[in-house]
Amino acid sequence: MSEDVQKPKGFVKKFLYYVEKIGNALPHPATLFAIFAALIVVISWITAQFDITATNPATGEIIQPFNLLSVEGLHMILTEMVTNFTGFAPLGVVLVALLGIGIAEGSGLIGTALRLLVLSAPKRLLTIVIVFAGVVSNTASEVGYVLLVPLSAIIFLSVGRNPLAGLAAAFAGVSGGYSANLFLGTIDPLLAGLSQEAAQIIDPNYQVNPAANYYFMFVSTFIITIVGAYVTEKIVEPRLGTYTGEVKADEIHALNKQEKKGLLYAMVTFLVALVVILLGTVPENGFLRNPEDGDLLHSPFMKGIVSLIFILAALLGIAYGIGAGTIKNDSDVMKGMSKSMETLGSYIVLVFFAAQFVAYFKWTNLGLIFAVNGANVLGSMDLPPVLLMIGFIILTAIINMVMGSASAKWTIMAPVFIPMFMLLGYSPELTQLVYRIGDSVTNIISPMMSYFALIVAFMQRYDKNAGIGTIVSTMLPYTVAFFIFWTLLLVIWMLTGLPIGLDAPLSYPE
Repeated sequence: MSEDVQKPKGFVKKFLYYVEKIGNALPHPATLFAIFAALIVVISWITAQFDITATNPATGEIIQPFNLLSVEGLHMILTEMVTNFTGFAPLGVVLVALLGIGIAEGSGLIGTALRLLVLSAPKRLLTIVIVFAGVVSNTASEVGYVLLVPLSAIIFLSVGRNPLAGLAAAFAGVSGGYSANLFLGTIDPLLAGLSQEAAQIIDPNYQVNPAANYYFMFVSTFIITIVGAYVTEKIVEPRLGTYTGEVKADEIHALNKQEKKGLLYAMVTFLVALVVILLGTVPENGFLRNPEDGDLLHSPFMKGIVSLIFILAALLGIAYGIGAGTIKNDSDVMKGMSKSMETLGSYIVLVFFAAQFVAYFKWTNLGLIFAVNGANVLGSMDLPPVLLMIGFIILTAIINMVMGSASAKWTIMAPVFIPMFMLLGYSPELTQLVYRIGDSVTNIISPMMSYFALIVAFMQRYDKNAGIGTIVSTMLPYTVAFFIFWTLLLVIWMLTGLPIGLDAPLSYPE
């Protein structure tokens, strides 16, 4: 390979070349968390030696660092290692939710539903439907990347449009609109668990529910869909021009009788489940409400969102599988669940070290000390709330360029920024929401995003010379547009003071 190819010309391409090179040189994410945990131990000793403290503005109490290299600290590290891992909030919720989604995916329900959604759209609405399907596919984790993105390129080519534009539209919805959705997905309980762990540095009893950002993200679904479709048709597709490559359009098969029967079974099951949920939540004495006062926000229904995701996904998947003939016995159900777990081996390893890092950060009081001192600095700057949050969006978007995993970044950032913003009067739910915006908008141009290489491979099917620069130049308009309109939506939301989700105010304390 020539030096010219290795070091592309142009500022953006050069920048991304070095980002990719540096990112690939970093250790495995699990190794990084192990290093971070070790650094926390060392830093706790240093801060204890220099007596670095802070004053809790709520209680007036002097916060002192706890030295993990002390005898007591070493005992804690040894005796709490297992419970740090098993008690880590995001671990259980992700495993449980993915078990149900694994059944739905393994039965073919998710793939068939996405195919139906895209194929049934009128040609003039094709772009909107593809972007929308991309956003909604986030409920099922990676299925949007591996199924919808290549399928959208095929569909665009079949109707005489540039397949790269279809690929870009789907990728924009799946990855650029990562946090928006009409339904709760696995990312919601995952981030909520991390946010709760961080919030409890300040308030040990604080709870962050998985639907904490739901109202905002529900509205965001339509904003991202409209903006993504507009950028595709007015900017990206005209720039790409007419497709002149060698790939010919593949025939897209309509749903067969078995698939239609499966969808019918799934629809009936969904309607029955919906009736049961409504009976349990709508009446004041509903069986899913708080039995003591009938409250819905602090009820078994809200606390059991993850369980409901598992049950509903499993029931729909089984119903579809029986109707379509893809599930013939209980072994087929278990295979779907097992397959979803096969991909989590590296995640579980990462969580082990991340859990130790989070626990050490709590024990040492470093998060609280940094938060108090950081809040004092930010408070003295007297920035308007809107500017403060826009700055946090930009910071997160930049970090996302070199660290792709949303949960890994939030594991590091949440213990610092959530307590800091809580002390400035902003709720953990708002901080999490702002993080999700910044994390999403640069996904589509970040070489560190886990599916970036897969998108390169999809694009090279239609353009053999496509590379990182091709993807970035194609997707950059989406990043800019999503940042502008998502930020405007956030500003409007903050100015109106509307809650951003269930039991999720903008300010702290309520």
